Amino acid sequence: QVHLVESGGGVAQSGGSLRLSCATSGPVPVIYDMGWYRQAPGGQRELVASTTHGFPVVADSVKGRFTITRDTGDTTVTLQMDSLKSEDTAVYYCYADPTISALLSGDGRAWGQGTQVTVAA
Repeated sequence: QVHLVESGGGVAQSGGSLRLSCATSGPVPVIYDMGWYRQAPGGQRELVASTTHGFPVVADSVKGRFTITRDTGDTTVTLQMDSLKSEDTAVYYCYADPTISALLSGDGRAWGQGTQVTVAA
């Protein structure tokens, strides 16, 4: 089973920047997708950024402000968050899909423990 370790997050002022990192722990044969979801208080979990087969994609709500990168070993993903807004405040969850089934349906998807990002106005 894939284990994910998140780091980063915290508090930033509006317009500021934060960086989140997520790394797999232990040997992993292949990761089909790795990225970040977020969940604001009272809201649903939403996809922020992904790297399906290594191709980076970010949600429209963060386009131009957030950048996702994945290392050449495909075991670490970083989310650089710039020009932060108060609406970016949420718990951010890293995920990894180690199988095709996880990629297509989420079944067997690995999740990080979640890290709080708070943007102060």
